[in-house]
Amino acid sequence: MGQAFVITLREGNTPLYHLQRCASLTGIDSLYAKHQGMNPTGSFKDTGMTVAATAAHATGFHWVACASTGNTSASMAAYAARGNMRSLVLIPEGKISWGKLSQSLDYGALTCQLRTDFDGCVRILNDLVRQKPVYLLNSVNPYRIEGQKTAAVELLEQLEWQVPDHIIVPGGNLGNSSAIGKALLEMHQLKLISRLPKVSIVQAQGANPFYRSVHEFGGAKLEPMTADTMATAIRIGNPASWKKALRVLQSTGGEVEQVTELEIAEAKAEIGADGIGCEPASAVTLAGLKKLSQRGFVKPGETVILILTGHLLKDPDFTIKFHRGDLFEGTLQEREAVRTKQLQRAPVVLDATLAAVISALEAAEKIP
Repeated sequence: MGQAFVITLREGNTPLYHLQRCASLTGIDSLYAKHQGMNPTGSFKDTGMTVAATAAHATGFHWVACASTGNTSASMAAYAARGNMRSLVLIPEGKISWGKLSQSLDYGALTCQLRTDFDGCVRILNDLVRQKPVYLLNSVNPYRIEGQKTAAVELLEQLEWQVPDHIIVPGGNLGNSSAIGKALLEMHQLKLISRLPKVSIVQAQGANPFYRSVHEFGGAKLEPMTADTMATAIRIGNPASWKKALRVLQSTGGEVEQVTELEIAEAKAEIGADGIGCEPASAVTLAGLKKLSQRGFVKPGETVILILTGHLLKDPDFTIKFHRGDLFEGTLQEREAVRTKQLQRAPVVLDATLAAVISALEAAEKIP
């Protein structure tokens, strides 16, 4: 494949942050976040898309397509535009954030909102690519997985090849955990690392088919479900890469956990308070860590890496509603959500006077 076919937005080399406040909160001193949301289009999808879009470009495709909950479509549309290709996006109507949808539109994609869920979009897309010369760019594309392996290699380089004890990954379509696990296994086989970290996967309780597969059926089967979570990036009821993810769990000794909507919102605000920020789906990692720690799977002296998959600005509506205090209004969690009040930082409307600002400043000084 010649250099002329390569499509890149200079993705990768994302930062590794020590989460000081979250470390104190969880009792895990060596707690870090590998922030894949710092890629060019704001999510981990870019490291796989550069490879897969390049493959499409090199083989002469004019159209590329994906079904998406938002991040894949944004990434694909950007890389297609850079490669002078056309892109088709199938998204479930009303079920992705406006921030992500705006990216696809701005990058010139033909964006179709279908009256179905993500899994329904996937079914239609699979039928389409059998009938039309359109290149499939969902995570079942093997080039996507190969590109996403780089996050694990970067992480080990940043840690000076000292292997962490745990890597915790959000669980949606399960391509990312599969890619990270594949990279770790290959590095171990090549003797680049002396041991394997435990790779654990966390799902939202309302979109937990993989969790149920492992805990109810021992991983023997996966029953699709109608997914329902405000963490739209992982609102997937029939994950394509579940068998690969299962092999990663089994090979590394990892766990799979589930967390509630309230636990996700709480963890997202806590990551934000560390000055980092992420989209809701990324926050399942911290919420899941709390549970894994409580039951003794993760121990205080261990090194833990949270994989943050998307940027804070991917879903600003969620953040604004949380801090205004109306994210859970009218839901079953409304009463319990009162406990998050100490994490909320709603904007304060004041008279345009120095005295009013000083009064607000003094009031804020009393808040820990």
